[in-house]
Amino acid sequence: MKSLKEQTIAKIEESRQANPAFMEAVDDIILQAKAFQQGAYAIELGQKVPDFELPNQQGKLTSLVDLLAKGPLVVTFYRGSWCPYCNLQLRALHARLSEIHALGAELVAISPQVPDGSMEKNEISEMDFLVLSDQDAKVAAQYGVAWKVPDFLVEHMRVDRQLDLDAINNGNGSVLPIPATFVIGRDGVVTWRYVDVDYRTRSEPDDIIEALQKLS
Repeated sequence: MKSLKEQTIAKIEESRQANPAFMEAVDDIILQAKAFQQGAYAIELGQKVPDFELPNQQGKLTSLVDLLAKGPLVVTFYRGSWCPYCNLQLRALHARLSEIHALGAELVAISPQVPDGSMEKNEISEMDFLVLSDQDAKVAAQYGVAWKVPDFLVEHMRVDRQLDLDAINNGNGSVLPIPATFVIGRDGVVTWRYVDVDYRTRSEPDDIIEALQKLS
């Protein structure tokens, strides 16, 4: 079975062959974002994370405090069920979920996607981990991983992919999370993290498992 990195590289190459001009523009946007240090203010190792209370697909509120009372957490921010790279990442994590649980931890996936009927029917919602809705990416902003998406990308998603993110997120569709993952101990302190403004690259499940093993 291919690693997540191999799968994402294959997806990038597939997209590059299908639309080279678009992917070249994305490369430039990512370079600019890195130059302006997007994601540089993400919560650091050793810092305590802020509490949150967010709804799941059924609208039931879940708080960070309640989750940490049960054990450590893997919290991953993703853009939405419409993002192919997010789906690749979450499938890879779902495949390792039994190992995460065996280490006493839970996986929580957070996106700005509104908890409505569509969220209950997508592939991510059927996976066996907690999926929470962070409308307007407010919690992502508290964690330092919210990103104002350039108009070029918003227009591409609206026109080429027919995605109305304002409607999907029931709010500001131009603010999305940088796909970031945090391992949080029961004390609420970050023990491991992965933050990269390039939405096409993601944390490897092996690294997350290793970080959790250090907590046990």
